[in-house]
Amino acid sequence: MHNNRKAIFCGKFYDADPKILQHTLDKYFKLAKPPSISNSLAIISPHAGYVFSGQTAASAFNQIDNDKTYKNIFVIAPSHHFYGNGIALFNEGNYETPLGELSVNFELQANFLQKYPELFYEHNEAHYKEHSLEVQLPFIQHKIKHYEHIVPLIITTHNTDKLRNIAQVLQPYFNEQNLFVISTDWSHYPCHKDAVIVDKETINAVITKNLDNLISLLDVTDDIDNLHTRMCGSNAVILLMLLAQSNEYQFHFIEYSNSSYSTYGETDKVVGYAAIAVNLISEPILYLNNDEQNELLKIARSTLESYLINGNIPSFKTEFEKLKKSYGAFVSLYYNDQLRGCLGKFTSNKPLYQTVQELTIAAATRDNRFEPIKVQELSEIKIEISVLSELKKISNISEIIPGKHGIYITKGYHSGTFLPQVAIKTGWSVEEMLGYCARDKAGIGWNGWKDAEIFIYEALIIKEA
Repeated sequence: MHNNRKAIFCGKFYDADPKILQHTLDKYFKLAKPPSISNSLAIISPHAGYVFSGQTAASAFNQIDNDKTYKNIFVIAPSHHFYGNGIALFNEGNYETPLGELSVNFELQANFLQKYPELFYEHNEAHYKEHSLEVQLPFIQHKIKHYEHIVPLIITTHNTDKLRNIAQVLQPYFNEQNLFVISTDWSHYPCHKDAVIVDKETINAVITKNLDNLISLLDVTDDIDNLHTRMCGSNAVILLMLLAQSNEYQFHFIEYSNSSYSTYGETDKVVGYAAIAVNLISEPILYLNNDEQNELLKIARSTLESYLINGNIPSFKTEFEKLKKSYGAFVSLYYNDQLRGCLGKFTSNKPLYQTVQELTIAAATRDNRFEPIKVQELSEIKIEISVLSELKKISNISEIIPGKHGIYITKGYHSGTFLPQVAIKTGWSVEEMLGYCARDKAGIGWNGWKDAEIFIYEALIIKEA
């Protein structure tokens, strides 16, 4: 006989009446951000009371294909009450909410307990006292039609080495047969103005998959008034970043809010919320292997140094056939992680390696936003090369996938572009990206894109370590 884990926090964090709860969820999903990515493998969703974070949670869940059948839904949440060596499992029964029962995969949990006792252990009390996992379940029941089991996991450790080992155990399940729901709220208790700044920093570290930056940011709280933590579920998010660290996975910012956005919230003491989705990138249009990429970086570096030191453009011959083909490209130069020059072209009739040589010199000496790069700066300059696919004109901005697509806007004699990595670095939505590009790049005003021609393209990004 199962001793199910009842819905303990209904009536507190969300409605206990199933009809009212369904109606509330309907409302949140209608107000939420619509689907904007495909092949979602994971989402990051907030876990506050629904009146505060329900719409943002719905924006995260909206990125899931509700017609797909999932074998397991891994719900990974932080413990607010217990500290332990890894993952606390619930082995008494299934989970319940006012919307019904969710079947727990006991066979998989038993496998974890048997094979990895140093990482997984049974701790039912951690589940009984924890709201951060339970509040995700009604969204699952409302949104996802077909799934076999949930795997409820409560993380009780912040040790990065432990999380890395847990990620290795879970990695075989991080695929299109399963879904991962990661539960976290963001900044706790600064004022609204500080929360927006702090949360943007932390969100950007996550969506750019910069784990070192995230870990260093998590330690910075003392200089912000009343900031207790940047992320209460940081261990769950770090686990996701370890699972999705390879280049085939991409993080997408969907929505931000905080408790002051609610009619029940105040502006002087807030909690931040974000919706983020992770997907599997489809087969890239452009591909260069490691040797080809390293050759291109070597050519760019040698050209930059030779031209700035001696005024000479070195002559190269390459054995790689792909580097002899014609592609559009951009070359970006960074000094201490700040842009120092960037120029490019969408088409070229020259071999790629020669195009990169020309653009490297141009970015260093002819980007009118910056002074030409000096010889003494060379040792700190980092090179980033973006090899471009062909432009594709679109008729609807829903075709734009931030982080995957660059945009090119043209209207009359005015034009402007943002490379795909701009959306990743800034966390902008599609409309924000279009607005900034139209205003700051094309010079046609924030809304100028609405009657302009819009093209998209993809880029293979190659950068020095």
